[in-house]
Amino acid sequence: MLRILRASLCLRRSFGKDALMRCHHTSLTNELIENMDKKATWDRFYTENDKGTFKNFEWFFGFHAIQDCIQPLLQTTSSTKAPLHVLDIGCGTSALGPCIYRHSECAVRVTCADISPVAVRLMQEDAENTPVQPCNPSSTLVFQEMDCTELEGHFRPGSLALIVDKGTTDALVRSKEGRAKAGQIVRQCLKVLRPSGHLLQFSDEDPDARLLWLEKESRGSEVESEVGVYEIGQIRGVTYFCYQITPCIAHH
Repeated sequence: MLRILRASLCLRRSFGKDALMRCHHTSLTNELIENMDKKATWDRFYTENDKGTFKNFEWFFGFHAIQDCIQPLLQTTSSTKAPLHVLDIGCGTSALGPCIYRHSECAVRVTCADISPVAVRLMQEDAENTPVQPCNPSSTLVFQEMDCTELEGHFRPGSLALIVDKGTTDALVRSKEGRAKAGQIVRQCLKVLRPSGHLLQFSDEDPDARLLWLEKESRGSEVESEVGVYEIGQIRGVTYFCYQITPCIAHH
């Protein structure tokens, strides 16, 4: 079922999609554009941009621009005292996962996952050096090296409440060989999400293209799902969207 929902949300603190082009390493920038589906590319990116003083790098925008997409879903999904398991795929060195951990009123277990061990190490070191207190004392935050095309090897089926993808799918579908991996991630997410869970993809890709692709990839999964899109807003003349994929509850 294809469900198109549009709702304007305010962008409060953002990074434009041209942030990558402002990197000082021209050869690295060219490599990223061509090979954004490769682990070695990201290892090099995070290594060469590590200046000794850690600073979060945000693709598109930060947590505060999209917290109104995320927080209500956590509140409505929370039905027990057990922490909700939240996964940030392709986290890089973004503060998105740590901010969910910090600001969520309901208990969450946030896993920030990336294929690059360099990014994971930098995030872990920053969390240890500058620890933050979560809003809910039962919340936890972990960082894990992970290939997100293989989520079943890390999580039980139906165990995750929320999966957040800010720029990861965009990087894959725009690389030479990444589209197949992006589709695999969608199907893996549907397997590990619980029926009341959600996969959120934040992207600047037009709904006419992304919705058809998501519907196609979702049909390739064993789990029936519902696909929708919310318009987030504009920054620097670019419109951003939140694509929401939700496993359907089977009716017998």
